[in-house]
Amino acid sequence: MDKETILVVDDEKEIRNLIAIYLRGEGYEVLQATDGEEGLKLLKEHNIHLIILDVMMPKVDGIHMCMKVREVAEMPIIMLSAKTQDMDKILGLTTGADDYVTKPFNPLELIARVKSQLRRYMKMSGGMNTHNENEIEIGDMRINTATHGVNVAGKEVNLTPREFSILEILARNQGIVLSTEQIYERVWNDPSFQSDNTVMVHVRKIREKIEENPRKPRYIKTVWGVGYKIEKDN
Repeated sequence: MDKETILVVDDEKEIRNLIAIYLRGEGYEVLQATDGEEGLKLLKEHNIHLIILDVMMPKVDGIHMCMKVREVAEMPIIMLSAKTQDMDKILGLTTGADDYVTKPFNPLELIARVKSQLRRYMKMSGGMNTHNENEIEIGDMRINTATHGVNVAGKEVNLTPREFSILEILARNQGIVLSTEQIYERVWNDPSFQSDNTVMVHVRKIREKIEENPRKPRYIKTVWGVGYKIEKDN
């Protein structure tokens, strides 16, 4: 059986090489990238099972790479950072990271966390059921990312392109709270976020179309003061 492939993204060559030595010692395949831009390119070209991702990097930093990865993939992400402030950790975790390790770190501890995340990922990989790579199944809802089709309890639901994009992002990040600012930046591709109202209006319209009772939503949950999420278990 082939070992899992791990992508290490860090602009410091010494750290990349150190992590790679320990990972290969455990039998893992290792790919390396110097920044988020290169990391995203490797993600498209290889079957990657886990990402170790530095926060501070040139071009595309770790936070933005994490957000981009979460638009298309669910493998575990472990963030590395020299920062120790709680807000930096919270930012990393709320953008989709599964774990957070502060530099300097013990390589053996990092390896232990890698093994733990891979075990959890392999065990829970059925949490987001997929009939094929383009279909996401959540309870009675089927989302086809290739055709932009949505089916709830056997009935087709017509969403606008932006409504579908919001639903897809939340569905690909089940269990993770996304802020209205994060949703706006990804869907509208505009970093100049102004107000929660635009996202809120679109979420309300989505609920009216997919929820049996929009006032008591089963799928898209509001996390007051933070944003929205879709629970893993529906």
